[in-house]
Amino acid sequence: MTTLRLQPAFVALALAVVALAGCRGSTSTRQPIHPNLNMDFQERFEEQEANPFFADGAAMRLPVAGTVARGRLRTTANAPEQMGRSAGGSYVARIPAPVTLELIQRGRQRYDIFCAVCHGDAGDGRGVVMVGNAGQGYGFTPAPTYHSDYLRGVPDGYLFEVVTNGVRTMPSYAQQVPAADRWAIVAYMRALQRSQAAPAGDVPVTERQRLAPTTPPDAAPAAPDTTAAAPAAP
Repeated sequence: MTTLRLQPAFVALALAVVALAGCRGSTSTRQPIHPNLNMDFQERFEEQEANPFFADGAAMRLPVAGTVARGRLRTTANAPEQMGRSAGGSYVARIPAPVTLELIQRGRQRYDIFCAVCHGDAGDGRGVVMVGNAGQGYGFTPAPTYHSDYLRGVPDGYLFEVVTNGVRTMPSYAQQVPAADRWAIVAYMRALQRSQAAPAGDVPVTERQRLAPTTPPDAAPAAPDTTAAAPAAP
């Protein structure tokens, strides 16, 4: 009589396949096995949970009075960079940083993310939030165009403050956009304004020559008739 002997490795593999197949799509009301409970049951308080350690019984605590987040300290020394104002409280006239191509490009990137949705790609106030919904918008106060005489004439610090604190229905972007990026956005806003009201001197000579209107030869005006009219017969 021939006896079939199974190798232990084969038996173990077969049992593993059966065990895994039995877990597919099955549910159980039994408590799961937790080899390590440290991460499942931590000694901490959940939000809004009571904590008898404090007199008011609340686990959630307010920051200590006078707490300032790292990098958010505002003083008269850094007021121009952090607040867009001078130590005396007036708006700074110009961006307190070198306006380089890199700064403007960074501003365009941030503008496209946070601003264009309302103010439009060209800064004309015709973003999708304002003109979407079949032209009816979505109930927000209309965004102004940057190309008005008023906004062309305001100090750079005013634009920075609006981005920082918001105005009317526009929210503050101080949490989402760091101060350096807010100044980059202001630089790009000024570039948009310049693009729509640039003097002829900003255009390279070769481009001015290419864009200059020309009169085709066949459209040249006719020379005036200088022949004197014949006198009428008596």
